[in-house]
Amino acid sequence: MTRSEEQLRVGTTSQESGRARLRKYVTTEMETRTVPVRKERAVLETEPINDEDVDQAHGGPAISEEEHEVVLHEEVPVVEKSVQAVERVRLGTETVTEDETLSEEVRTEHIEAEGDVDGTRR
Repeated sequence: MTRSEEQLRVGTTSQESGRARLRKYVTTEMETRTVPVRKERAVLETEPINDEDVDQAHGGPAISEEEHEVVLHEEVPVVEKSVQAVERVRLGTETVTEDETLSEEVRTEHIEAEGDVDGTRR
């Protein structure tokens, strides 16, 4: 007669346990900056003419109509946008090992003798 018993053999198998993905999306926010701007203004200056300056006075003593024009300039704010790479993102995997405890019932055969049997074993 052969006596047998169950023995546990524990191993692992690989199966899909989930998914992960990267998704890129765009948000928009208002950014405010202050920039100084310069502009020209017309300034009227008057000065009296002295007796020494009469000869140098423009146009002389004649009465006439004339115009003088100056071109005024101003700076205006200018906005330029450029795209700059700021970060590289990768999605990968890493393997971590954890211990899991398994319990399972195992069966064992037992042999008993009845009657006049000598109990020697080989």
